Amino acid sequence: MYVSLRDRPGADQAPGTGRVARRVSSTVLLLGVVSLLTDLSSEMVASVLPLYLTAVVGLSPVAYGFLDGMYQGVSAFVRIAGGYAGDRGGHPKWVAVLGYGASALSRIAMLPAAGFAAITAVITGDRLGKGLRTAPRDALIAEASDPSMLGRSFGVHRMLDTIGAALGPLVAFALLASVPGSYDSIFVVSFAFALAGLAVLVLFVPDLRTAAGAARIGLRRAMREVGGRRLRKPLLAAGLLGLLTVGDGFLYLSLQERDDFAAIYFPLLYVGTNIAYLSLAVPLGRLSDRVGRGKVLVAGHGALLACYLLAALPAGGAGLTVVVLLLLGVFYAATDGVLPALISRLVPGEARGSGIAAAQTVVALARFASSVLFGLMWGLQGPARSLLLFAAVLAAAIPVAAWLLRGISREEVAA
Repeated sequence: MYVSLRDRPGADQAPGTGRVARRVSSTVLLLGVVSLLTDLSSEMVASVLPLYLTAVVGLSPVAYGFLDGMYQGVSAFVRIAGGYAGDRGGHPKWVAVLGYGASALSRIAMLPAAGFAAITAVITGDRLGKGLRTAPRDALIAEASDPSMLGRSFGVHRMLDTIGAALGPLVAFALLASVPGSYDSIFVVSFAFALAGLAVLVLFVPDLRTAAGAARIGLRRAMREVGGRRLRKPLLAAGLLGLLTVGDGFLYLSLQERDDFAAIYFPLLYVGTNIAYLSLAVPLGRLSDRVGRGKVLVAGHGALLACYLLAALPAGGAGLTVVVLLLLGVFYAATDGVLPALISRLVPGEARGSGIAAAQTVVALARFASSVLFGLMWGLQGPARSLLLFAAVLAAAIPVAAWLLRGISREEVAA
C-alpha cells in the first residue's frame, strides 16, 4: 500500500516511468483513523448489547428483534438527507461531523437509559448519527481517490475501521472480566473513544470541496441520475440481499444458545468476525477493482449463506463457531466497502454522496425488515429452523442478484 500526502487522486508521475503512481490518499487514511476510534467505541457497546438486552434488561426475542431492526435500519431515515446535504453544500466533512457528534453523545446517554423506551431512543439517536455521517464520509473517500482504485481505497478505510471494530469487543471483554456486569464502565469508556474520533475529524481531515459546491445546476441534473435507470438494478439487488441478511446479534445469540458458553466470552465473537474482515478488506477490495465489484458483492453473500447453514447445525463446538465467525468476516469484507465503491461509479461526481446514500438507505431498510421478521420467526420456531428458512430463500436470491448486476461496469460514468 502506498500512501500519498496529497488529498486528491492525481497525476503524479513516477520519475522515469511514465506511469501514474498508485497511492491511497492521506484523506482516506485520516478518515480510517476516525472510523477506527468510532468503531472501537460503537463495538464496545454493540458487542455486549444483545446479551445486555436479553439477559440483563430481560427483552424477549421479538422485542430484541425490533431493537436490532432499529439498530440496522433507523439510519435509513437520514442517509439520503446526509448525502444530499453534503452534495448540495459541497462540504461533506461538516455533515459527517454532525453525525459523528450525535453518535458520540448516544454513548454516554446509555448510562441513565433503563427501560425499553429509553434504550430505543438512545439507539435511535446513535443510528441517526451513523446515517447522517456515512454517505458524506464515503463521498470524501471517493473524492480523494483515483477512480481505478476505489475498491482499494474503500478497502483500506474499512480495514482501519475494522481494527477498531476488533479492539472494541476486546476492551469490553477486559472490562467485564475485571468487574463482571460492569456495563456502565463500557458506556463511559466508549464515549471517550468516540470523542477522540470526532476530534481527529474536526482537526485533521481536510475540508474537501466536492464538485456540487461549484455547480448547483449540475447537482440537479445528477440527482435525476440517482433516481434513474442506471441505479435501478443495483439498488434492487442490494435491497433483495439486504432483506435476507440476519443481524450479527442474532447469529451470535444462536451460537451462544447452541454451545452454551459463558456470557463473559460473548464479546469475543465479534472479535473473530472482525479479524477476518480486517484481514480481507483490502485484498477483496483490490479483487473487486480487477474482476468486477458486482461479482465480489454477490460472492460475499455466498459466504453468508454458509454462515446460516453452519449456525443452524444442532451441534457445534469451538471449531465450528470459529468457521462461522470467519465466514461472516468474509461476507463483510466482500460487501461493506464494495457496495459504495460500485455505486460511486454509477452517478456523476456532483451527486456521489446522494447515490451512495440511496444504496445504503435501501440496505438499511431491508435489514430493518429482516431483523423484525427473524425475531418473530425465532419466537415462533426457534433459531435453527429460522436460519434454515432464510438460507433457502437466500440461495434462491443470489442468482437473481447476480443477474441484476451482470455487466454493471458498462454503466459507469466519467469521474
